[in-house]
Amino acid sequence: MIAIIDYDAGNIKSVEKALQKLGADVIVTRDPDEIRKAGKVILPGVGSFGDAMQNLHSFGLVPVIREVVEKGTPFLGICLGLQLLFDRSEESPGVEGLGLLKGEILRIPDGPGLKIPHMGWNSLDLHGEGKLFRNVPRNAYMYFVHSYYLKASDRDIVKATAEYGVTIDASVEKDNIFACQFHPEKSSDMGMDILKSFMEL
Repeated sequence: MIAIIDYDAGNIKSVEKALQKLGADVIVTRDPDEIRKAGKVILPGVGSFGDAMQNLHSFGLVPVIREVVEKGTPFLGICLGLQLLFDRSEESPGVEGLGLLKGEILRIPDGPGLKIPHMGWNSLDLHGEGKLFRNVPRNAYMYFVHSYYLKASDRDIVKATAEYGVTIDASVEKDNIFACQFHPEKSSDMGMDILKSFMEL
């Protein structure tokens, strides 16, 4: 069973549909007991960092997220879900993230020819042997929608980067924590391969 955490952030439905298409047994829930029982947990989402953290706190989901990560349950953050795993974001000064991984979320700087939000297909540069990328070619294109990007403190956890005016840490893996800034559920066959690799962990 894969639990998708429902905290009133956008994009949850498309993640659920993609996993169902792959044959996964999926539940969308904010019930701590259901999340604890799940074999894998996904934190998807689009929206604002500050609002998302407020929702996670108001639904009482922060302790259960820490609990399932601590006990070793495979955990995947997607888009805003990646950003929330880190310490802080320039989008919401003074708001603490989950702090499960070290790093900060910065605004993509303005530059000639760059539209913000960064929206559309971008190639990845893969680093090391990322478990999510075992069936993905080195310069695969993934679909992004974001105005803020991750700068991870620990470079060893970064398994994919993308270039868009700056180097974006596009995917990280540490122990049982996995996260993608891009949307695998909207990234055609290659994205589905990433979700399948997560399902098979």
